[in-house]
This record gives sequence, C-alpha cells and structure tokens, in this order.
Amino acid sequence: MDKEHMKAIQVFETGGAEKLVYSDKDVPQPASGQALVKLTASGVNYIDVYHRTGLYPQPMPFTPGMEGAGIVEALGEGVTNLEIGQKVAYAMAIGSYADYAVVPSWQLVPVPDLLALETAAAVMLQGMTAHYLAHSTFKLEPGMTCVVHACGGGVGLLLTQIAKKLGAMVIGTTSAAPGSAKYELALKAGVDVISNYEDFNAKGVHVVYDSVGATTFEASLNALRPRGMMVTYGNASGPVPDISPLKLAQKGSIFLTRPTLGHYAATREELIWRSGDLFEWLQDGSLWLHVEKTYPMSDASEAHRDLESRKTSGKLMLKN
Repeated sequence: MDKEHMKAIQVFETGGAEKLVYSDKDVPQPASGQALVKLTASGVNYIDVYHRTGLYPQPMPFTPGMEGAGIVEALGEGVTNLEIGQKVAYAMAIGSYADYAVVPSWQLVPVPDLLALETAAAVMLQGMTAHYLAHSTFKLEPGMTCVVHACGGGVGLLLTQIAKKLGAMVIGTTSAAPGSAKYELALKAGVDVISNYEDFNAKGVHVVYDSVGATTFEASLNALRPRGMMVTYGNASGPVPDISPLKLAQKGSIFLTRPTLGHYAATREELIWRSGDLFEWLQDGSLWLHVEKTYPMSDASEAHRDLESRKTSGKLMLKN
C-alpha cells in the first residue's frame, strides 16, 4: 500500500468546524507494535472538538477522531495478539476520521461476531468513560445518589444506565424540554429526578459526574454531602474556574478529581474488562445505545456543528 491514497479529514489550523478539511492522504503503514485497520465507522466526541479548537493542542496537520471500529488489514512487526481480517474496535488513538488508521495493537479489542462494527465504534469512548466513572473513579453502590449532568447526551445516557445497574439513584440535568425526544431518552435510561441546569439544586449526594464544566461547577460542589466527590470530566460550557484547596474543606472535606479515559484504560487488561462488559451488556439487551445521526465522512464539519449545539442526544457517527 506504499503511497496508496485514502480519504481523511485533516486539520491544518485550529478554529471552527470549517477547519475540518476532507482531502486525500497517504495510507499509513503500521510500525512495530501497530496494526493497520480499515475503518467501518468512527465516533464523534467532544474531545475531537477540543483538538480542533486547540484546547487540547495537536501537532499540525492532524487527522482527528479518537474512536473507531473496522477490520485488521496489516500487522506491524512483533504483533501477536491480532489476526488479519479480525473485527476490532478502539478508543484513545487519534486519527479515526479516515479510511484507514494505524493503532497500537494493545489498544485494539476484539469485537464479538454478533455485534455490528458500527455499534462497537459507537460505544468505545463514551461507553468506557461511563464504565470507569461508575466503577473506578467513584464506585457506585446500591443506595447511593449520584448526579449526572447532561444526562441526555452520549455519556449521560450510558452512565445513567450503568448507575442504575449498580443500584444508585440518579439525579439528571438536561437543557431539553419535558416531552422532547432528548428528555424522553433520559427518562428511558432510568433517571429518577430530572431538571434543567438553572433549576438544579440537589443536596447531599455522594458524587457528581459533570461534563458541562464552567456553568454547573459551583452548583455541583454545593450538591455534595461531606466527603462527597466532584468528578469534572468535560468542558462543554468552558473550562471550570480555578479553585483553592481550602474551598474543598469549607464544602465538607469534599474530593475533586479531573479524570480522563487514558488513565483508566491504561493497560490491555483494563481495556478488555471495560469493553468486554459493554459488549456483553449490548448483546444481552441490558444496555442500549442511541445513535442520533450518522454522517458521511465528508460531512464531519456538520457533525461538529450539531455536537457543539448541545441539542443532540446520544451518539453521532461518521461512516466510511
């Protein structure tokens, strides 16, 4: 495949959604420890927006996209855990907005025969995020109460379902109006109490899972019981303000953490555990995905605009 071309999205300078350029690019070749994957689908996530805008800087030019699924096309030297022709999925390796991607072999997890590649691609990043938040960052147990901000979004719907599987009560927030599709999806996921962001005033909760950022941060801190945990894992409304450690004491000796998936899927064992649980739940019907829209790769800019509008629910996908 030397010098063979593929279609890919490239970012040559940071900025708005119009900076996503659909163009030709050389097909990459797998180095030692890598595999070349012919991608079927790629997930669209907020981290892609952060890369595009420069909030999370990347060397230029780059191809965005942090999750995908497809078929192993070629193996680099020393790769023994995969086979050519195998169905695989991954997250947290940049470059999935393309026909092909090279991915470290340890990050590629096997996709069950009966699970569609599009489904696997849709659940990897948001699903494993929801998994680590509820199982590892703050382990939910029966009888606990958690807050899930943006409960009608991609992570929110999955995190709510997993929290209910673990026996927790879920207080959710959304900008969606009662009766809207996004609102109804949050109820279907199992949210016990739902409110808009302006009316949110929960008290005494064990943990807050907050992907919204600046606009919900103070109310989230105030919602915690003594020794509760504030988990800020996203910045949809902008980065959270600086905070003095003394404020954590004043709020009840609370904990504050800013986790990221890379540190909770840092080994192959963790990846297999988290993705394996998700694939099993999807197959037995105890977890469901809502894919709101699938776009052709050439319409990646439209997908980003829709995501940033915060009016979408569930998952947005790019199809090769």
